[in-house]
Amino acid sequence: MEEIMEKKWYVVHTYSGYEQKVREGLEENIRTGKMESYFGEIIVPSEIIMERVKGQVKKSQRTVFPGYIIVNMAMNNDTWYLVRNTPKVTGFVGYDKMNPPPLPENEVNEILSAIQEGKGKIKPKIRFEKGDGVKVTEGPFTNFTGSVEEIKPEKGKVKVLLNIFGRTTPVELDFIQIEKI
Repeated sequence: MEEIMEKKWYVVHTYSGYEQKVREGLEENIRTGKMESYFGEIIVPSEIIMERVKGQVKKSQRTVFPGYIIVNMAMNNDTWYLVRNTPKVTGFVGYDKMNPPPLPENEVNEILSAIQEGKGKIKPKIRFEKGDGVKVTEGPFTNFTGSVEEIKPEKGKVKVLLNIFGRTTPVELDFIQIEKI
């Protein structure tokens, strides 16, 4: 093998829903081929979300870019072939599939810092639109019904107009405190 070149970031297209499996398979192929020195991090950009499933609040991990992983690697024929022949990989992203362009450093930094910022933060899964009829499932307004007035995804909150004592009242609630009716 030739001398090790500088590692750059490349976007690899995978079957959607198989991003973690591709990462594990790629890591295994790298170990088996003793090519660890040619590869850096392999990232599946994801975030943790909260959603209500059958009345229970559950945490789950959601891939931010379904069907894509980001690989830090020194590109040469052998590394290209190793990645390309990993099961569930459909190829590299770029206009030249045989000689893919690396991701610009500023884009990589944006993605990595967004992942870092999101670590530990739990995002609610948004299933509501303005005007949707909703029922409050927990808190002091349990069983009240109303309609969505405003959605604040960055705060994980929603403003709902509830009919309280015959008067329409705006109430700010967490996404996980309401469900669609």
